[in-house]
Amino acid sequence: MKKPLPALAGLVLTAMFSIAHAQHNDAQTKEDVQRHRAMAAAHEAAAKCLASGKKEDVCMKDLQASCKGLAVGKYCGMKHAH
Repeated sequence: MKKPLPALAGLVLTAMFSIAHAQHNDAQTKEDVQRHRAMAAAHEAAAKCLASGKKEDVCMKDLQASCKGLAVGKYCGMKHAH
């Protein structure tokens, strides 16, 4: 019969590490806020671009340029269904 204690201990340690890793200090939180605001501005500019009648590929290139180094993926950290 296997002992559940080692498995439980491993699970608890994993959960504790995940929680500790997820917490940010004040400077990191401020940095995250700035990034989210920059992403929001880039998405607003993309929406205005599309609303102006420009083609989607043009607006997506502008979005990608605005988000370079800011967010994950080519959709500036956000992708939606069509």
